[in-house]
Amino acid sequence: MKINNIMSKWLATVPYMHSLLRITSAFLFIQSGTMKLYSFPMGMPEGVTADPFSQIWIGGVLEAFGGALILLGFYTRPIAFLLSGEMAVAYFQFHAQQNFWPIINGGIPAILYCFIWLYFSAAGAGAWSIDSFLQKRKTTS
Repeated sequence: MKINNIMSKWLATVPYMHSLLRITSAFLFIQSGTMKLYSFPMGMPEGVTADPFSQIWIGGVLEAFGGALILLGFYTRPIAFLLSGEMAVAYFQFHAQQNFWPIINGGIPAILYCFIWLYFSAAGAGAWSIDSFLQKRKTTS
């Protein structure tokens, strides 16, 4: 097989890989929220749930419900932008002050999610999404 054939086959999968990244990232992100809100699938490090309306609780709501919307690909761009900002705040407020290096301060997930959500706020949800379905319906009518 020639390299051009291989590349063209891979390029055809880009919209689906884009959606797969969104779905997988959102599924993992939801768990951060449910941990804070419901101690599921495990409790927070202190063994408690977040107090209602505390900053951690609000973060949990954003992560659980915003993550669910992104998983479905519904209002992906604005929700992803909001969650990107949440992760930037989480990094600088809770991680960066502990140590410069993210591997030491535990901030790698916050940085990765910040830029993953920033990417989706610019690129949209991808092929497998409610946003895509609604856009196709809108253009055909």
